[in-house]
Amino acid sequence: MDSTKDKLCGYLNEARENAIFKAEGLAEQLARTPLTPTGTHILGVLHHLVINEYEYFGTCLQREANDAYVREFISPHDPDADFLPPADMDGQQLIGLYRKAIAFADEGIAALALDSAVHVPWWGPAGHTTLDHLLIHALAETSRHAGQLDIIREQLDGRAGWTATLDLLPGYTTAQWAEHRQKLQQLADSLAPEN
Repeated sequence: MDSTKDKLCGYLNEARENAIFKAEGLAEQLARTPLTPTGTHILGVLHHLVINEYEYFGTCLQREANDAYVREFISPHDPDADFLPPADMDGQQLIGLYRKAIAFADEGIAALALDSAVHVPWWGPAGHTTLDHLLIHALAETSRHAGQLDIIREQLDGRAGWTATLDLLPGYTTAQWAEHRQKLQQLADSLAPEN
């Protein structure tokens, strides 16, 4: 495999693992708690990532999904349905399905060169593209959603950082974080428009 493909896949795998880290170990009620006006929640974002893997590296590579639930799901449906995991699918099952989707996607990626032609039907005229474009798009989208999961998880139970072994945050105490947040809030309040 060439080094560009290795790098793209490496970064994509980091984003995937970060998403999994943010979804692990939560009680079901917290994992389904919506924290935005549009209903963004941990399991919803993870379910969307599952569908993305199967659609981008299955449908777009002319490969049939290797999971019966996903095959049924990918047929025409509510455009927001990929953010709505079924009530009977718990977090561990969804993480398992995401890992299965990743393995399926990686098989498709490994079989093709970066300049291989692919077709993304929902991109319209721009949908005739190449695997490298698809990988870059998937990396950007997965990273974006991993960032959403990062913020949601911190709001739910305080888990922050990149992974279980690499948090990339200063080693502040709880009191130092509270002071840091208070300073930020004071600055924001000082910029409030006058009534």
